[in-house]
Amino acid sequence: MAQNGLQLGVVGVGRIGAFHAATLRDIDAVAELTVTDADPSRAETIAATLGARTAPSAEALLRGGVDAVVIATPTPGHAPLLKAAAAAGVPAFCEKPVALELEPLDSVSDEVERAGTLVQIGFQRRFDAGYAAARDAVAGGALGDLLVLRGATHDPAPPAEAYIASSGGIFRDLHIHDFDAIRFVTGREIVEVHATGAVRETEWFADHADVDAAAVVFRLDDGTLGVLTGTRRDPLGYDVRLEVFGTKDSIAVGLDARTPLRSVEVGMPAAADAYPDFLDRFGPAYRAELEAFVATVRDGGPSLCPLTEARAALVVALAADRSRAERRPVTTEEVTSAQALAG
Repeated sequence: MAQNGLQLGVVGVGRIGAFHAATLRDIDAVAELTVTDADPSRAETIAATLGARTAPSAEALLRGGVDAVVIATPTPGHAPLLKAAAAAGVPAFCEKPVALELEPLDSVSDEVERAGTLVQIGFQRRFDAGYAAARDAVAGGALGDLLVLRGATHDPAPPAEAYIASSGGIFRDLHIHDFDAIRFVTGREIVEVHATGAVRETEWFADHADVDAAAVVFRLDDGTLGVLTGTRRDPLGYDVRLEVFGTKDSIAVGLDARTPLRSVEVGMPAAADAYPDFLDRFGPAYRAELEAFVATVRDGGPSLCPLTEARAALVVALAADRSRAERRPVTTEEVTSAQALAG
């Protein structure tokens, strides 16, 4: 540890990694910052902007004495880097998803458990004030018995085709956040999904066996039903919501003056300054999750979003993939049972 604070490393300084690096620079407990990237020139540019150091590789960064590392590479790098951090005894924050299948995720979990290192997964909605308030309302009984949930994640524009090609598809890439948020807010497990999808606008999604519009009907372990929609294109902006309807009250997260949704009722104004992207919508949440990670590294304590949460969300995403492919409802038990048999 640096004399007056922590030494943090960031592996991968693309869009989200650069954002995380800038956030870490402004956290008081972080004294020094080192970055590395597969593109050395990009790492040098970000380092110069932030007054950070660079390392020639992730391995060099981990050997360089950092107190913790933030992993923000493309998904294929997550599992190997988490294993490398565990082997080096370095606490790690890792963007979602950890892996696209259960076997590599479980392999990471085994090595992290043996090493006894801290891992926090980047499900930033857990650190958003609205989602936290919804969780408190449900847990405190303010909504009564839950009747139904309605969620949505609508991107303003599709990611690059190269990204989609290795993303794992809309359920593992986009909706894994929704699956985690639903579990977080309700305190319940999703036990069954009936998912479908279509290519509505961007034809090359079909080349990767993916869709740019999706819908999921899901059931929680207490019988509560819900629906979830997703699109890779929303001309009005970035729209992420979760609505929870109960016998005593009904609430919504993500419904405010900037929600990109236009009412046609008389006298209703259009959204002003709609959210353009996820960084704008969840900026405070991204900062809060990194502040929590840094505080846990500094002060000790359990992870606020451990690998078990990543696994639970991935199981639901895999069930949704199977449901879309087989055109039928699929239980999460089917996914975990198949994994147990294969293992």
